[in-house]
Amino acid sequence: MCGIVGVTGTDQAAAILIEGLKRLEYRGYDSAGLAIVTPQGQTSVKEKGKIANLEAALDWSQLKGRCGIAHTRWATHGAPTALNAHPHMAGDVALVHNGIIENFAALKVKLGDRGHNFLSETDSEVLSHLIEDFYEGDLVAAVQRALGVVHGAFGIAVTHKDHPDMIVGARKGSPLVVGVGDGVNYLASDVAAIMGHTRQVIYLDDGEMVTLTPEGVTTMTITNEDITKEVQEVDWDLGQIQKGGFEHFMLKEIFEQPQTIRDSFRGRTLLDSGDVKLGGISLTDWELRNIRRIIILACGTSWHAGLVGEYLLEEYAHIPVEVEYASEFRYRSPIIEPGTLCLVISQSGETIDTLEAMREAKRKGAKILGITNVVGSTIARESECGVYIHAGPEIGVASTKAFTSQVTILGLLGVLLGRRTSINADRGKQMLQELERIPELVQSVLDQSDAIREIAEVYAQSSNCLYLGRGLNFPIALEGALKLKEISYIHAEGYPAAEMKHGPIALIDPEMPVVVLAIKDGSYDKIVGNVQEVRARDGKIISIVTEGDTEIAQLSDHVITIPDAMNYWTPLLSVIPLQLLAYHIAVLRGEDVDQPRNLAKAVTVE
Repeated sequence: MCGIVGVTGTDQAAAILIEGLKRLEYRGYDSAGLAIVTPQGQTSVKEKGKIANLEAALDWSQLKGRCGIAHTRWATHGAPTALNAHPHMAGDVALVHNGIIENFAALKVKLGDRGHNFLSETDSEVLSHLIEDFYEGDLVAAVQRALGVVHGAFGIAVTHKDHPDMIVGARKGSPLVVGVGDGVNYLASDVAAIMGHTRQVIYLDDGEMVTLTPEGVTTMTITNEDITKEVQEVDWDLGQIQKGGFEHFMLKEIFEQPQTIRDSFRGRTLLDSGDVKLGGISLTDWELRNIRRIIILACGTSWHAGLVGEYLLEEYAHIPVEVEYASEFRYRSPIIEPGTLCLVISQSGETIDTLEAMREAKRKGAKILGITNVVGSTIARESECGVYIHAGPEIGVASTKAFTSQVTILGLLGVLLGRRTSINADRGKQMLQELERIPELVQSVLDQSDAIREIAEVYAQSSNCLYLGRGLNFPIALEGALKLKEISYIHAEGYPAAEMKHGPIALIDPEMPVVVLAIKDGSYDKIVGNVQEVRARDGKIISIVTEGDTEIAQLSDHVITIPDAMNYWTPLLSVIPLQLLAYHIAVLRGEDVDQPRNLAKAVTVE
């Protein structure tokens, strides 16, 4: 959730750290800090708030060093203050930490008895003091000893004044990537931080450590066993993490969806046979035909994508599907039967709840198929097989393009499995031909952005909003409500439309906007009835309808149209107006769309 960046081997260390922090700010933005090893020792500067506050506080003349570490924080233990910001200093040790130290309280008492004084409220500071307590001239050994007694999750970077060109990193449950350069080497929690300097990277796995100096990179386990890691090349460029003329990353990413949806299915559709080829799936046709049950594990927006997948897979592949909150899955006793396939969905591939749920499912004998966006992520590496969604870097904290790419992949899986159970070649070909049209149809919805902004102006100051949908579009109602609450802070709830009269209808009054997904499908007549129920209670109705629909329009205060398409793919169209509506409302309210309060992009702590 927080961001780590480190560099060694350059006189521009401080500038590179600030640049890297700016690219990681979407990971956390409560406070920030850096530490530079200088000839006089270690110099640390920390500030509350965003990176700009830290940058303004720097005295560059005091930061003449060739090695340093930096951090941008999403607060867990302790309020977002300068004292609680990282790096944490203990004697000559500086440390930045992502994760949670579960036994910090007991360790803090023991270290206090040994004379250590603590300045912050954080668990992370305890780890810096523990390393300092174990230090006897060998920084690597001190880090290893400290990590041997802590319980929890960590991605860390450590420096010491006696080792002016060395950074020690280690990970367990929180990502770290090493950037390999020519006389300059880098460490970060996300490759975006170092993209401007190298494309050669090493992804650390849990239980692994690294030492970086200008001369090279050495990898080992936390228990001090030497290991050899593969150097990989990053295949996306710096332009993908820049705004490209858009006011916000979120708006850029919304408008990228015609391309990202196309990228997610490009090269994977076999139109001649009406089939799908997903190269990352190593299961044989026999294994695919013998899947008896599918469990989808995900959190947040990815969970909503999983709900769409449940409808698609059950209807077209005829396989029972359960969608589980990953955060709850491993805290009960899930039953994994022979023939169970777990689809594990995470944009970052590092979501800790999803990762741990995946590991629990593996322990119980399920086959694992990961669906993620980040090459080299932990879920990608630990899955038995998987599919990348190819959405490119998503910087906006509120996910948009990753969601539609995930839904596209789940739709492809529905065709793949359906062709082995119940779908004939002609039907498969028709479904894939319809998918080929979707990017163009998405663009036609995006072209309505200005009209959607006009609707947003009417409701920007609302306090509550209700989203209703049926069938495939019930998960889209949930996703639309989530987008609005994430970035505008308006209380919003998504419901199956039929459930409205079982409670939420009590909320409807002339001040309550109700967004209704009224797509022409098998439940259309029922949706008309729900709209009439809202209208009878003077609720304000914003309807998402299929082009040419006049019946709902007559009952609605506002109408947004989407093109007519095969019902199977309509979630890719119906979600776009809801993303735009949330975006425009948040902007009109003056909120920080890309970095909403209390949120961070990748949730790597429980």
